[in-house]
Amino acid sequence: MASMNCHYYSATLKNNISLNVVIPSPQGNEQIVDKSVQAQYGYESGLPVVYLLHGAYGDYSSWMRYSNVERYAQDRRCALVMASAGNNFYQDMYRGLAYRKFFTEELPTFITSVFPVSKKREDTYIAGFSMGGYGAWYLALSTPDLYSKAASMSGALDIVASYEQSASGIIDNPFPWNDIFEHPEALAGGDRDLFELYRRCQENGTAPSLYQACGTEDFLYKMNQEANSRMKNMGADLIYEEGPGGHNWDFWDKYIQKILDWMLEK
Repeated sequence: MASMNCHYYSATLKNNISLNVVIPSPQGNEQIVDKSVQAQYGYESGLPVVYLLHGAYGDYSSWMRYSNVERYAQDRRCALVMASAGNNFYQDMYRGLAYRKFFTEELPTFITSVFPVSKKREDTYIAGFSMGGYGAWYLALSTPDLYSKAASMSGALDIVASYEQSASGIIDNPFPWNDIFEHPEALAGGDRDLFELYRRCQENGTAPSLYQACGTEDFLYKMNQEANSRMKNMGADLIYEEGPGGHNWDFWDKYIQKILDWMLEK
């Protein structure tokens, strides 16, 4: 397993940034000199790659510090990419940085140029939890030619409800809404609304496959149930799972294993 902490200057974010990249490699219990084993890692053809998004208060290091995802990627022979997006919902901010452009344009170009990963849509996936659950669906549905599958765990999937709950003081959160969105009160039906984005993808025949999981004790459980109902009513290609658990790493570490298996099944 090659696990790398990379630093480079991002022209999009106008700053030096850090990434975590995981590339599977033959382990000590494998016959490294055996060509049949080497061929299983597919460096020449390009490894499948999963972009992992963090939640609010997190950063590029969250997945590596709090989960066993590095081992899961090794077992499944896929590459992982993790980068930071602040508390900004992976948006091109109204007043701030262009995170969507970074994640969908600059970062994939950098990764596919430097590391042995596939450039094919069918080998490119994205997943996240909480704010990153919204982000995974948002980036996939707003750039459907890039990702074939997108997964959300405990996702803040209804951006309209998230803003309304924040504005009314129902939930406390770190999001600078008026810096992220020019008109946060008018998000419904726009190009940041996941349900509208899915409708557009569906209309164009470009919708990626979706996965959604949430714990039954999660404070976003009701939002996830409602989001699932809306998506199902739209006829979405969506797998929904729920189980015991809250808004925490015990749940996410368990379900990322299911998500990786779902993504990599052929």
